[in-house]
Amino acid sequence: MKKKIEEQFFLWLMRLATGSVMFVFAILLLVIIKKGWHAVSWQIISEVPQGGFYFGKAGGIFNAIIGSLYLAFGSTFLAVIIGLPVALGMNIQFARNKRFVRILRFLLDALWGVPSIVFGVFGFALMTYFHLRASLLAGIITVALFITPIFIRALDEVIRTIPEGLLEASFSLGATQTRTAYSVFFRQALPGFITAVLLAFGRGIGDAASVLFTAGYTDSIPHSVNEPTATLPLAIFFQLSSPIPEVKQRAYAAALILTGIILFISIVSRLFTKKYKKNIL
Repeated sequence: MKKKIEEQFFLWLMRLATGSVMFVFAILLLVIIKKGWHAVSWQIISEVPQGGFYFGKAGGIFNAIIGSLYLAFGSTFLAVIIGLPVALGMNIQFARNKRFVRILRFLLDALWGVPSIVFGVFGFALMTYFHLRASLLAGIITVALFITPIFIRALDEVIRTIPEGLLEASFSLGATQTRTAYSVFFRQALPGFITAVLLAFGRGIGDAASVLFTAGYTDSIPHSVNEPTATLPLAIFFQLSSPIPEVKQRAYAAALILTGIILFISIVSRLFTKKYKKNIL
């Protein structure tokens, strides 16, 4: 009887937590749609800011959309290049060195909890030391530093669920550590890899603090990595700070567009995850 009551209690607690999250998300989405839907137009999506844009006149946020995509894709690509070997190595090459792996996981968790503004300040300090100016490249590197621990730990938790018997079976067949990592473990962790990439991409495209000092801001589309770039989070911040109602509406429209991009990528990633799960043992 006691176990049944305990089970029902935690079941309802889980339902309450899930319902609360869904309720908050629905309210957030409704507020953004209500305040930003009327400002969304082909003009705001396809044009860069014109003269007087920040005073409620013509123009759009196409520069911020492209800049955000450049920044998010570039930083996620760097995070994958750096993080994938680390996550695989923690569970294969250093699998027997439990103490080292525990310390590494602790450090990655600590980095995950560091506020993004700290990474922005660190990136700005590096720029000052090397006499660099705010640019797309500086923003990509800073965001990559910010999301790499997130990507590694997300993928690491997935790889840890893979049976150790696969590791022993692969070694017994004469496979090298590299072949075992990428041909066996990576194949098994592919759905989790897609989820980790999505998580890193979402944090990268939605963060404003880490690029505030490093990526700069411009009303044009960057044509090289050495030019500054606008991002949607900063566009939302600058426009929402305006006292002009038309500009504030555009801020909510930018927030709606940013939310739509993340939801679209989430749906696509789920479709890919479902597709590749069929090939997993």
